[in-house]
Amino acid sequence: MTSSNSPAQRLRLIDALRGLALALMVAFHFCFDLAYLGLAGFDFYNDAFWLHARTFILSSFLLLVGVGLVLANRAKFVFRRYFKRLAMITAAALLVSLSTWLMFGERMVFFGVLHCIAAASVIGLLFIRAGWLNLLFGMALIGVALNYQSGWFDVPGRRWIGLMTHKPLTEDYVPLLPWFGVVLIGMAFGPALQKLAARVQQEMDVRPINLLAFAGRHSLVIYLVHQPLLLGLLNLYVKYIR
Repeated sequence: MTSSNSPAQRLRLIDALRGLALALMVAFHFCFDLAYLGLAGFDFYNDAFWLHARTFILSSFLLLVGVGLVLANRAKFVFRRYFKRLAMITAAALLVSLSTWLMFGERMVFFGVLHCIAAASVIGLLFIRAGWLNLLFGMALIGVALNYQSGWFDVPGRRWIGLMTHKPLTEDYVPLLPWFGVVLIGMAFGPALQKLAARVQQEMDVRPINLLAFAGRHSLVIYLVHQPLLLGLLNLYVKYIR
């Protein structure tokens, strides 16, 4: 969820788009927490609105992961910068698994969005210079995932791949298929979005955009702290105010 570009190279439009996706995610999780604590009757597991909202927000994040991956590494691969980012995301993914195991038990997150981003950041290096072919590759992977399932992938050690015949018992499941396809589509559009962002860089220098861009530059930190903060505040409300 973090960008690998140095501060001098930051593009407000791309950071702001990431910040907007982050804001939508926080709002989504706030509503989820309301339902989890019995403060609202939202059905996140069956209601089409919430299912489509999750798909839209997740797609936005992973498209931008693809954009960031190709922009950060296409011209020059900086080994130290890349592995520092990968280590941070991997550590954060493990932290999510541990915390959700403590909170939800068997419904722990074993391959959620951060796990998917970490895996996509490694596999995506093979596609850095594929250009617009990534659009075709991405669409093909999504098509396969939507039309093919097999019991072979239902085994716990293979569930991270996708193509399962049923959704596993977990609070967040973002398997490599179809979601790596979304990352590849983002990689295909990365250079074009970079050119657009560079053209409108000065026009983006307004307070609302800058606030979103600030959030987008710190998306991993916000992702990790927002749920404990939301749940803490809501639990205080339930215990002392409600």
